[in-house]
Amino acid sequence: MNNEEIQNLRKNYKKNIFHEENAQANPISQFEAWFKEALSTLCDEPNAFTLSTVKAGRPRSRVVLLKGITPDGFIFFTNYESDKGQEIKDNPLCAMNFLWLPLERQVRIEGQIEVVNKEISDDYFSKRPRGSQIGAIASPQSQILTSREDLENHFKNLELKYAPESIISRPDNWGGYLIKPNYFEFWQGRESRLHDRICYQLKDNNWVKLRLAP
Repeated sequence: MNNEEIQNLRKNYKKNIFHEENAQANPISQFEAWFKEALSTLCDEPNAFTLSTVKAGRPRSRVVLLKGITPDGFIFFTNYESDKGQEIKDNPLCAMNFLWLPLERQVRIEGQIEVVNKEISDDYFSKRPRGSQIGAIASPQSQILTSREDLENHFKNLELKYAPESIISRPDNWGGYLIKPNYFEFWQGRESRLHDRICYQLKDNNWVKLRLAP
């Protein structure tokens, strides 16, 4: 594929509009409304989002899965000793991005991360599929592996260790994070690239709603 072929990849967005007067006063409520629509469409993994953190002044991104929405923000789970876990420990500022192409929408969120309480992590871990529980214990996430075979053998050994009827406890190095937002941008694709961009900024504990140029 040459650059001209890439440059000619175009889609004219015209499925929806998004006006300030239709945007809810609280951005988390607005997010929930859009998220419910994403759940009801053909969006693949609508809870998938790009999480961006910072390491030594350099941005780093990866896709993770949203696992909870609260009045305070958004919850996801991971290995605390992973690269992103270490980055969060050093710098709790982060950014999230959801993309729902069937709706021609994306949502950008910025905020600060904190570890959730152990009860929340324990409760979620207990509800995970057994394979995912064992996988969380088996994987030294982000560390260099000698081979795929070694990882799979370690997983198999743990399967033998934990009887099918046994309860697997959450490892201490695995659990949840809460992203507490201070900025939202709701993007709705529009024709001729004149997209709707409605943002919310947190000022003095109040959300201020603004329209941005596309």
